[in-house]
Amino acid sequence: MATKHLFKAHPWHGIPLGEEAPQVVTVYVEMVPTDTVKYEIDKETGHLKVDRPQQYSNFCPALYGFMPRTYCGEAVAARARKVVGREDLQGDGDPLDVLVLTEKTLSHGDCLLRAVPIGGFRVIDGGEADDKIVAVLVNDGVFGDYTEIEQCPKTLIDRVSHYFLTYKLPPGAQHSSIEIAERYNREEAQAVIQASCRDYLKEFPY
Repeated sequence: MATKHLFKAHPWHGIPLGEEAPQVVTVYVEMVPTDTVKYEIDKETGHLKVDRPQQYSNFCPALYGFMPRTYCGEAVAARARKVVGREDLQGDGDPLDVLVLTEKTLSHGDCLLRAVPIGGFRVIDGGEADDKIVAVLVNDGVFGDYTEIEQCPKTLIDRVSHYFLTYKLPPGAQHSSIEIAERYNREEAQAVIQASCRDYLKEFPY
């Protein structure tokens, strides 16, 4: 038996983004809305680990994870710098985050799915570009026909925005290091994904 069948592929490095990317992408799900702790991938081992308990009343509003073989480096940061006018911005050094909308309930993360990017948020966390792509589950009964983020109900977009702005904020805090500089459409989301793929190949040239 070939050894590749005996070991689980690393979710970040060992799984392709997909032949149809950036129109359709593979997503590794780290968290689902019912999680009471924040899970994230352990970069060294590829195992899902507990990062911290969810901050107070914040709950992730949809499936949350990242795109394999992407990296937020110079190319992603350069697009953010053009928007916010800050030459000190750097990429956050993580795979590109993605929030996947679906009517279905997943009981846990640590799974793969295919999704269609429809837009995103240009999130700035301190001095780092931390883009969040918004996508819809392929063939989803409710969201599957969405092609642009503007088709989403305003209440949903407001909920997603609030989560990203406050999920690290403790009670009583008056200021956050996180800001949303821009909400962008499908075309820009695809451009950000392509930029993150270039950053990945530069950071991991093997």
